[in-house]
Amino acid sequence: MTRSEAADKLLDRYAGYYDISPAGEGQAPLVATCDFHAHSEKYVLSRKAKLWEAGSHEYVFVFSVPHLTEDIFNACRDYAYEHGMAKVEPGPNHMYSYITAMFLCDTCEKAAKKALRRCRIYKSFKMAFWGWMDFHTGLAVLEDEKAFSNASGRSAAQLLKKTLFCKAKKKMLGKEKTL
Repeated sequence: MTRSEAADKLLDRYAGYYDISPAGEGQAPLVATCDFHAHSEKYVLSRKAKLWEAGSHEYVFVFSVPHLTEDIFNACRDYAYEHGMAKVEPGPNHMYSYITAMFLCDTCEKAAKKALRRCRIYKSFKMAFWGWMDFHTGLAVLEDEKAFSNASGRSAAQLLKKTLFCKAKKKMLGKEKTL
């Protein structure tokens, strides 16, 4: 599987719930950004009598590089953090925002993988009364067919495994079909 095919598969997976914006030609390793926004509220009898309301946001930055080095990882991580934090609007109704940097590469340095796994960025706004921000990372090494993530981005690694590397078979009406 090539990186462009993997990026298309991943973006198709996100397309159902996220607003996808393809990257411009000047943003070389960046393939696309995906934004998700959800707003929940609970009220009694009338919308004026609100018990609570909360906004949840997720910003995903998909990067594609042939060989991931520690310098490229750090530059892309800083880009995702800077542009993701610019989109975060903390306030009394903000619950959380996740900024996720997804990397698709053919090969990867051990130092870059180690930096990705040790990446821990967390920020609370007004002692978490105005919500928090958590930074997730995900890495798909296409040559080895393996996915990695930092501690808070395990769901990103699971998504990469299921989307790109799943070869499980299911029986459907007595016939085996490959997913």
